[in-house]
Amino acid sequence: MRKIEERFLISPFLVFFVISSIQIGVGILGFQRIIAKAAGYDSWISIIASGVLVIIIISLMYRMLEKSDDGDIISVHQIVFGKWIGNFLSFLFTIYLVGMSIIVLRTYIEVIQVWLFPEFNVPVFTIYFLILTYYVISGGFRTVVGISLFSILLPSYLIFTVIFPLEYADFGNLLPILDHSLLELANATKGMTLSMMGFEVLLVFYPFIKKPKDSRKWAYFGVSYVTFIYLAYGLTAFMFFSEAQLEKQIWATLSMWKIVELPFVARFEYIGIASYILIILPNVCLALWASSRGMKRIFSIKQKSALLVQMLVALIVISLLNSRLVINTANDILAEIGFYFNFVYIPLLFVLLVIRTKMREKNEETPNHK
Repeated sequence: MRKIEERFLISPFLVFFVISSIQIGVGILGFQRIIAKAAGYDSWISIIASGVLVIIIISLMYRMLEKSDDGDIISVHQIVFGKWIGNFLSFLFTIYLVGMSIIVLRTYIEVIQVWLFPEFNVPVFTIYFLILTYYVISGGFRTVVGISLFSILLPSYLIFTVIFPLEYADFGNLLPILDHSLLELANATKGMTLSMMGFEVLLVFYPFIKKPKDSRKWAYFGVSYVTFIYLAYGLTAFMFFSEAQLEKQIWATLSMWKIVELPFVARFEYIGIASYILIILPNVCLALWASSRGMKRIFSIKQKSALLVQMLVALIVISLLNSRLVINTANDILAEIGFYFNFVYIPLLFVLLVIRTKMREKNEETPNHK
């Protein structure tokens, strides 16, 4: 594995914050309606199932990265497909990561437009946000991880907002359990893809972990924590809204925040949306750091140069996504790509790597028997 200087490495336990911070994003603001369309209020089961599936995929990623030469997906692609095809596939992966950052940021801006400022200037905000992102990423991967840590700790008070809707909850909404088919539950699990995606950055930052094998359990803890958060918000929404009401709630979590009553805050959803920028920042930083790092590895260029180009692309695309229909379509496309990448391509790539590794080991042993 390519040796990264000690001062750039992170402790294994910090993987918990990296994984959980990038998985908790804009999806949590409105995932309930999406999965309930597929399996009704039985879809809380799909939240748990998606968490289990993500842990399985992360386990495959760790085993795959341990077998690679440099500990990242660029190296894996080169081993399996050769330099040229491998680098092309890695390039597509970097585009996917840029797309992820674009969708996350544009969806958050849409929330601001709908709930706070209808005349919000999208390009100006995007420029300022990307300048902040560039500043964070320029500090190196450890700085990005520091932002991820704060994004979990500082807004953690938001989880307590699930208590307020329970006053009006109808626990009977969850009954009868298992009232839907396995196919419907599977479709609901697929619907959780956009909300749970982001852990793919492990395929790039793995070489930056001290004793990476020790970090595996922390990655699992991170996914388990995220699953718990989604389950809490999912169950609360299912008990608070009827199915007919939930169908009309694009952002069910924000709608529940409207009933939060505190002596010093009249409209808590304003506080929640403002606080959410701390959650969105590491989402964008990690995705753009990983994509620019990938470009550096593929084309041997400066990471900051690649980052600037990617940010320019992000600014242009975000400015063009100017309607709910277009944004929703972009979300659906990215979710579809993310689903097939994580749950179809990664297992296939793992199998191909195992086969290729065994073939290479066999070829290396052959001359010794002559």
